[in-house]
Amino acid sequence: MIRLQDLTKTYVLNGRRKTVADRINIVFPTGVSVALLGRNGAGKSSLLRMISGEMLPTSGEILSDGTISWPVGFAGSFNGELTGEQNCRFVARTYGVDTDEMIHFVRDFAELGEHFYLPIRTYSAGMKARLAFGVSMAVPFSTYLVDEVSAVGDAAFKEKSNRIFKDRMSKAGAIVVSHSMQMLRQICDTGAVLENGRLTYYEDLDEAIQTHLANMKRPIRR
Repeated sequence: MIRLQDLTKTYVLNGRRKTVADRINIVFPTGVSVALLGRNGAGKSSLLRMISGEMLPTSGEILSDGTISWPVGFAGSFNGELTGEQNCRFVARTYGVDTDEMIHFVRDFAELGEHFYLPIRTYSAGMKARLAFGVSMAVPFSTYLVDEVSAVGDAAFKEKSNRIFKDRMSKAGAIVVSHSMQMLRQICDTGAVLENGRLTYYEDLDEAIQTHLANMKRPIRR
């Protein structure tokens, strides 16, 4: 369970205030995959960053009785001077995961060969993305946060990535941001629509999608 309690986030840019979360009170149930819908710039990524703990809200709080992932596939916290293996060791120790098991899983999954033992600063963007996705899947969480993640590599690698991703989602909850309604229908159970700083939860995913599509046809409220 993740509870947002009077959650508020306001940005000030060039003297103008923009509120992307306006006293939100909502509960994301345990073990449920939720599609997080909203316009571009509505604050979906900011909301995920607050839930993950990466960003602090302006006010209010986030309560949870389980573990919450960082955004799946996020590579921004890797140390470029450390090797792929060393970064895996660091993450494993931070999250209390067996180090050898994580290294074995990520090394086999990412298919980086000898590059796994080289500094990440030498990686291409695709190699870094494969490592990041593998690390995300190596840590068991109660809720996974997904922000427009997409598998990289050839068709066989994408198929393997999707298979592992779906397996993780079958055993945990998720909050998923994606512009692909097809993907959301495949992996999500319910939906939540963020509009003008207000978040509305829908037990019926199709109702959430239809509400979002209707919002997209309306002018943005300034």
